[in-house]
Amino acid sequence: MKKYQKYLIWSIIACLGTGFQSCSDYLDVDRYFKDRQELERIFNSRDYTEEWLANAYYQLLSYNLEIGHTRFSITNYSDDMIYTEGGSGISYSDFKFGKYGPQYTSGNAGSLIAGPWRQSYDGIRQASIFLANVHPGDEIDEATCGDLKGQAYFVRGYCYWLLLRKYGPVPILPDEGLDYEAEYSELAYPRNTYDECVEYISEQMLQAAKLLEKGRNTRSASRPTKGSALAVRAKAYLYAASPLMNGNAEMANFMDDQGKQLIAQVYDESKWAKAAAAALDVIKLGDFKLYTIPRRQTGGLLGAYPATVEPPYHPVYSENNWPDGWKDIDPMESYRSLFNGDLYVAENPELIFSRGDNQLNDEYGITSMSRHQMPVNQGGGWNCHGITGKQCDAYDMIDGTPFDRAAAPKGFTTADGQYPYLRNNVWLEYANREPRFYASVAFSGANWPCTSASDAQNRDFQVFYYYGENEGRKIISTNDRWIPTGIGMMKYVNPKESYRSGTVYPKVDPAIRYADVLLMYAEALNELGESPWQIPSWDGSQTYTVTRSVAEMKQAVLPVRLRAGLPNYEDAYDADTYDNRDKLRAALKHERQVEFLGENQRYYDLRRWTDAPDEEGEAIYGCTTTVPKDYRESFYEQVVVASVQTAFSQKQYFWPVAWEELRRNARLTQAPGWPSYD
Repeated sequence: MKKYQKYLIWSIIACLGTGFQSCSDYLDVDRYFKDRQELERIFNSRDYTEEWLANAYYQLLSYNLEIGHTRFSITNYSDDMIYTEGGSGISYSDFKFGKYGPQYTSGNAGSLIAGPWRQSYDGIRQASIFLANVHPGDEIDEATCGDLKGQAYFVRGYCYWLLLRKYGPVPILPDEGLDYEAEYSELAYPRNTYDECVEYISEQMLQAAKLLEKGRNTRSASRPTKGSALAVRAKAYLYAASPLMNGNAEMANFMDDQGKQLIAQVYDESKWAKAAAAALDVIKLGDFKLYTIPRRQTGGLLGAYPATVEPPYHPVYSENNWPDGWKDIDPMESYRSLFNGDLYVAENPELIFSRGDNQLNDEYGITSMSRHQMPVNQGGGWNCHGITGKQCDAYDMIDGTPFDRAAAPKGFTTADGQYPYLRNNVWLEYANREPRFYASVAFSGANWPCTSASDAQNRDFQVFYYYGENEGRKIISTNDRWIPTGIGMMKYVNPKESYRSGTVYPKVDPAIRYADVLLMYAEALNELGESPWQIPSWDGSQTYTVTRSVAEMKQAVLPVRLRAGLPNYEDAYDADTYDNRDKLRAALKHERQVEFLGENQRYYDLRRWTDAPDEEGEAIYGCTTTVPKDYRESFYEQVVVASVQTAFSQKQYFWPVAWEELRRNARLTQAPGWPSYD
């Protein structure tokens, strides 16, 4: 009987996060049998069983959303994006200066800091009860039961993955639940090491992969597949191999309550080999590919869907169709449509895992974020999410060579159509940039089609951010809705979309994309030495020989570059980029910065690379927003933007654990740099 008691205690304790004061309620024998009967009734019914699993899935929403409004998704803002709206409980400056702490337990700030911890462990609890009780029966056949269990393993592992990225090493709770007959002190759990957490996530995802289906129908497209589980496993291994977690003396002070170091202090190259092999597992499934749209021969420049802009001629890529070239695809539209609601989950072969389009009715999801990017007056948006000057400059030129501000042309376009994607009076530094720039950046003078607006004056308009303009800064001392850097963001905004008597399009959550797996594979291979590693595949059916192979790295990176209308690195950067580990590392970091803008990757990438002290510690630059239209040339001079400055210290590598949790769990230690509960 005791094993059932362990299951029951899970329903009232979430990583010691819901408190022990109610435990006595569950010591009553009559109540025990009543609760046990309830579990039996639930898991004998397919409807109730799936409702239980749905509740576990729900814990991946709310504070565990990865992309959306700052109310829930504040880590989506690194050195690439800025926000100025309220409502998150933590202003941009407070967040970037680390002015959030474990003392917050209530209000928006407290929920934002403590919410993911509580919610993730609640999801772990729900999934654990499910796995302990689900079984085949009259309403659930063996195959269905296996797939449902695979989903529960995935949710449990993914909740730990979300915890690990934010809080660092966390306590791994017993899969069978906690035993309320144990002494109080035995119910306290210390943090496991980072590597132990990663191996546990790997184990959960392997269990999931063995049971999950390879693909889903349209109705269940947002449920994880075999590839979803293997991709999470690959990401976890990549993080464990990265500099922050792999032989990092700076993290020697991150310990459990008995002085055990939680971050590996000795560098281990084999971790990169495991990460590469795990990414290769996903690639070899053959279930995913980058999404592309066929070349569009016709279209209006000022319309929502312009004709395809051909990349500069390349003797190979311009003469071959996808996937060997870009001859028959539209690079800008192929990238843009991944995010703006033009695709359902089932239509996108690049999506490995997605929360689906359930964020339309969530005022804090992706749809909300896109509205905060849109102009106020004619678009009906909030005009308070933008990007930094650094991010704007990160986009290459149309031929793939790096943007050089000093060498870039100055002045303005003099006619619509003079340059691809640009209308009249647009600053020439924004001309001839790579296609992802025009899919992502709302530069001053950009065109907003908003074709669904019922009123013609709210369709097909330009937005300028000069001082005194409708979407620019008005009076220096007020809190008008304007973008402090003078550079907006277009990614996730549908060209037809309008909040002025128009249509709003639900956006699909791109939690894990195949482009990520390809770049992860190249990154892991690049860090290996010349000696090969023998790594078994996820199911043991074969053994990979993993080494730093230039051919393999080129093959992984090329599709991402081609889809963006860009040649591979040897044609755009230095000819020896792939031969030089340092040059390729820098190129891949740059690629990720551009490819994954606004996808909650940059914040964690900078930390795992230990680049955050430099990248997030430097001043944020943008346009001179106090300049009116009459002196517009000066508007584009890059200046330090005082209202969105940032700093970085060691404590900002990981989030703090709330004092409530530290008080409840005597063995739980605080992350480095944050105050502990006294």
